[in-house]
Amino acid sequence: MRSEPLSWPPVSAQAAALLEEAADLLVLHRDFAAAVEKCEAGCDSLGPATGPGPGPGPESSAEVKCSLCVVGIQALAEMNRWREVLSWVLRYYHVPEHLPPKVLELCILLYSKVREPQVMLEVGSSWLRDQTNKSLPEYGSLLELYLLHVLLPLGRFEGAEELVRGCDVFDSEQQLAFLGTICESRCQWTQREEMRSAAEEQQDAATETVLGALSQKLLTVLTLLRRALRSMSSHFYLLPYKKMLLATFLLYLVVVRLDPASPTSLPFIYKLVQLFRQAWAAVFSPIHRPPIQD
Repeated sequence: MRSEPLSWPPVSAQAAALLEEAADLLVLHRDFAAAVEKCEAGCDSLGPATGPGPGPGPESSAEVKCSLCVVGIQALAEMNRWREVLSWVLRYYHVPEHLPPKVLELCILLYSKVREPQVMLEVGSSWLRDQTNKSLPEYGSLLELYLLHVLLPLGRFEGAEELVRGCDVFDSEQQLAFLGTICESRCQWTQREEMRSAAEEQQDAATETVLGALSQKLLTVLTLLRRALRSMSSHFYLLPYKKMLLATFLLYLVVVRLDPASPTSLPFIYKLVQLFRQAWAAVFSPIHRPPIQD
């Protein structure tokens, strides 16, 4: 049942109405873009936040703003715009230390689900170091959440141990349990790294094998090419160069110096044809074929 708007300040009443509209758009109509717009309008009407704690009144502005951000985060995630979530909430809280516990929890879970926990590394650390936040009842659960979903997946084991040992919220039994969890996670991390290194070594060995086979094939092709070039060079050395030069010279005389249509040029042309026939027979006779060399 809706509370009486008269019991709230006018600005909070407006923001609460926008919150209800945004929730309806998110859950009932599944109009996520419109839900985000309503959340933004509600947060803008409330002004900047001063801290994560609740304010006075039956439903304070801080609680309304937190609820607006929760609805906005869910709507952005539904539209697959999860990369914008952290910057979006920091538009209204400005610094990580002022994030409400519920908003921080959703951000940690969201970026852990999409396998981007490094986004929350500095944000969570800043929030947990704040002295005001350490007095909140949600501090212990958020520290555990940050430990399991941010530090350990990133392999920040030393930082996790320091955080657990320096936490006054946990008793000695809880600290030992968390330290055991960190040690187990470190062992699993080491095993995964060893398996990854072994897989990379096997892949490198397979790549070297393939490259070696290709190199051997290339070497064979180059050897055959070298033999072919040697055979061709031997063939060219056996050509009767003198006859070829003489035939070329006579061709020059006939074409350039003599008129082929003149009767006086016929003996020269006949002699040139005979000379070319002899040169052709000499070049392509079995005697002048290049020998096969291994």
